Formats: sequence, structure tokens, C-alpha cells
Amino acid sequence: MPNVVIADASCLIVLSKIGELELLYLLYGQVYITPEIEREFGENLPSWISVETVQNKAYQKSIETVLDVGEASAIALAIEKRDSLVILDDLKARKFAKQLKLVLTGTLGVVSKAKERGYCDKIKPIIQKIEKSNFRISPQIMSDLLSRYGEE
Repeated sequence: MPNVVIADASCLIVLSKIGELELLYLLYGQVYITPEIEREFGENLPSWISVETVQNKAYQKSIETVLDVGEASAIALAIEKRDSLVILDDLKARKFAKQLKLVLTGTLGVVSKAKERGYCDKIKPIIQKIEKSNFRISPQIMSDLLSRYGEE
């Protein structure tokens, strides 16, 4: 498991909205975000979320030419932190992170890992809550995830 987990705002917002933010704590213990992500999230942070500023602001600014500020800061922080996992949902940001050979997952990956580790009995109710929160999930991904756990 990576030493450092960095979350983008979308994961925090969605999990908070559906009352499942604690899944991040159960899985990873400590999660890092940047001040930019903290502003996007806009809620009080639990004690297990640490805010860390990217040191190489020039690098972050260069990423901001192609991605939004939160995603750019998450990726820049992941580059600075060795052995990190970055949680990104935006497809463009995910492709960018893959080009940099970063280890990544998304909100649904977090939910899937929570199921595998026994932190939730069923993922279908969580996925249904995520869908109601206006988070876009492709029908194919949802179907694949539910069938993986026998919850069609």
C-alpha cells in the first residue's frame, strides 16, 4: 500500500455528500490534500485529512494549463511525495496522471476497496447514493462493479 494518499476534491465532495467520507479514513488512515482542494471542498476537515502545500509552484502552474487547479495541485503533490496514490475522478486528469506513471484510483475504486476490506457489506446502496448525487458513472462501469461483487 502507498505511504501517501492524496485526494482530489471530487472524491471528498461525493463521499461527504452521501455520508461515506469515513471510508477514506478506514482504508488509508491519513489523507493529504492541498489548500486548493481544501477551498474546493469547502467543508471543515476531519483531523485525519492533512493540508500540504505543493513546493514546486511553477510545476503546478504548468499542469494548470491543461487541468483545473485542484487536480493540478493533487498531481503536483503526488509527484513530490514518493510512493503515493492519488484519487482522481476526472478522465483528463487520470490520463495526465497515467502519463506521469502515478498510481491512481477514483471514488469508485475507493468504494470497491472498502468492499474488499470488509468496511461495507454491499456496494450497491453506496453506488446508488453516488448516482443520486449527480456524480456521473457510466452504466458499463457500474454494471461491471456490481457484477464483480454479485450485486446485480
